[in-house]
Amino acid sequence: MTVEQNHFYMSEAIKEAKQALVVNEVPIGAIVVCNGRIIGRGHNMRERFQNVTFHAEMLAIEEACDNLHSWRLEDCELYVTLEPCMMCSGAIVNSRIKTVYYGAQDQKAGTVESLYHLLNDSRLNHQVEVVSGVMEAECGQMLKAFFKAIRQRKKEAKRLRLSD
Repeated sequence: MTVEQNHFYMSEAIKEAKQALVVNEVPIGAIVVCNGRIIGRGHNMRERFQNVTFHAEMLAIEEACDNLHSWRLEDCELYVTLEPCMMCSGAIVNSRIKTVYYGAQDQKAGTVESLYHLLNDSRLNHQVEVVSGVMEAECGQMLKAFFKAIRQRKKEAKRLRLSD
């Protein structure tokens, strides 16, 4: 993939992350690309549906499998705005995705490079090529702004309770 292609596809994942913001979810977005075509999209929906598995990657992978009528995504790439967690990394390995491109690192839950290296573990039946830091600043900024706003709302709510 060229830098321009990576930016185009990551921009599409960022659009998904912005959809998560609209419904007050953590702004993480993902897309699955096969032969230059987007075949799966997803953004976080855990809070809305109260389902722990509704991560952006999981939803994008599910849609891609539906579109290909197969659980094998061997010729596919995944673009995601945040480094995948353990659950999502497991789904990536099991679906046999070829390459994962991600934006921001997740020092607390990332299992691609931050905490573990699950996608490259030679003990598993499939290894995944990884390209990190694609549009990292844009991806990270959305998350920082989201969590800063939450902290400010909590601080304001606490201030209001104390003033009563």
